[in-house]
Amino acid sequence: MGHKFAELAFTPNVKAEQVARGSRGTYERFEKGESHHNVLGSQEAHFIGLRDSFYMATVSETGWPYVQHRGGPAGFLKVLDERTIGFADFRGNRQYISVGNLKFDNRVSLFLMDYANKTRLKVLGRARIVDVSDADTLQRLALSAYPAQVERGMLISVEAFDWNCSQHITQRFTLAEIELACFIHEGGSEGAVLL
Repeated sequence: MGHKFAELAFTPNVKAEQVARGSRGTYERFEKGESHHNVLGSQEAHFIGLRDSFYMATVSETGWPYVQHRGGPAGFLKVLDERTIGFADFRGNRQYISVGNLKFDNRVSLFLMDYANKTRLKVLGRARIVDVSDADTLQRLALSAYPAQVERGMLISVEAFDWNCSQHITQRFTLAEIELACFIHEGGSEGAVLL
């Protein structure tokens, strides 16, 4: 019950460390009450829909964690419903480490960053690989104007999520954000807002 992310992430060793460092009392309150942070709301859907990249961690058969960057145009990571997100998996360097790891253990951790606004969202879930035989699902994940080759899709059943504090996030801006700021600065559009 309570904060689903805390339930999954706060293992006995984590709780012991929180006790030793004096933060356990704060986090203990997260674990009380009705279940929450396991169903995506409009705030999470909006944030996810604006991302053009994220990091996905899997675990290998030898127990080693592996973090993979996933990227594409903004909106390539799609919220399909309040408990499911998915993306078209584009052809990359062909090492297939994440895909192989998922055949052993389907648990994933996603890290979604908005550097410009110093915001991050962490998602814990279970991934399912969608192969080319599931044309309907791949069509839902497809991006018609993006030329990258789709090798498969991935659907992630959201188990829990957590918004993380902005402390220590270095602000960074994409080229598009810089160009928009320059355009506005030069008087290109009144009322435009840098997101």
